This record gives sequence, C-alpha cells and structure tokens, in this order.
Amino acid sequence: MASIPHRDPKDIAINCAVITVSDTRTSETDRSGKAIADLLNEAGHQVKAYKIIKDEPTQIQLQLSGLCDRADIEAVILNGGTGIAPRDTTYDALDKLLEKTLPGFGELFRFLSYREIGSRAIASRAVAGVYRQKLIFSLPGSTNAVKLAVSQLILPELVHLVRQLKGE
Repeated sequence: MASIPHRDPKDIAINCAVITVSDTRTSETDRSGKAIADLLNEAGHQVKAYKIIKDEPTQIQLQLSGLCDRADIEAVILNGGTGIAPRDTTYDALDKLLEKTLPGFGELFRFLSYREIGSRAIASRAVAGVYRQKLIFSLPGSTNAVKLAVSQLILPELVHLVRQLKGE
C-alpha cells in the first residue's frame, strides 16, 4: 500500500448518504447498501440518509438533487446500475450532473477489481465526482465491489476530499 503524504485529522466525521439503485432490492435484501453504511459507521462517519430507488435516470437525478440540497450531507455513495446492461443507468444519470469528475477513482477501482475478478472489471462504470459541492461516488451493486471501493479508496480519502471541497 502506498504511503499517505499527509494525515487528516482523525476526529472529523463526514455526513453521508447511501443510495442503492436497484429494481429488485429491498431493505431486507440490500446487502451492499448496508455494507457501505456499516463501513462508514465503523470508521466514525455518519449515515444521515439511506434510500433504495429504482434504476430510472429521473429517480436517480431527483434523489441526488434532493440529498445535495441538504446542508447535513457532505458525500453521497450510490451502488448499483454501473454496468452496461440495458437497465444500468446510474452512470448515465450522473454523467449529466457531475460538475467535476475524479477519473482516478474509476481507474483505481477497476485496477483493484481486476486483481480480484480479472478482465470482467472492464464492464464497471464506477465513477466519482462533485455535484453542488457534494462528493459523489457511484459503485457497482456487488457487495464485494462496494467493500473493496469503500475500504480501499473511499475511506482513506473521504475526509481529505471533503475538506478540499470546503477549501480547508
């Protein structure tokens, strides 16, 4: 693992929202959304909102817009809908909204995924960026994929990225 150039304060908790994008998952079957929330909570962050919505671009955009209107949300993590199947529309919905992108997130996620699942990693359209001064991450719906992304990429950089958005 690479060294971290500078340490972020340990006592900063980031207020997050988790959105599961799925036509079939329910609160009882959403292992990936719960894994994201659990990992955030274990790291000392707050999950202020948790939603399950259908894989419909308009619903995704409306939900994200509503969460980004909230002063108590600093980061939104979505899971599901990042593949290339006809019903996978999360990437397309976000592509129209993101004001800045973090290409390195998707590149590193696919690299880490490749080490675990091989060439199937090319089908992932995981993406991260900024929308209305909020940090946005969009992950595949696989529980293994969300655990990988949250533990290896999001948690190590979450405080730093939110502080950058705030100009700190």
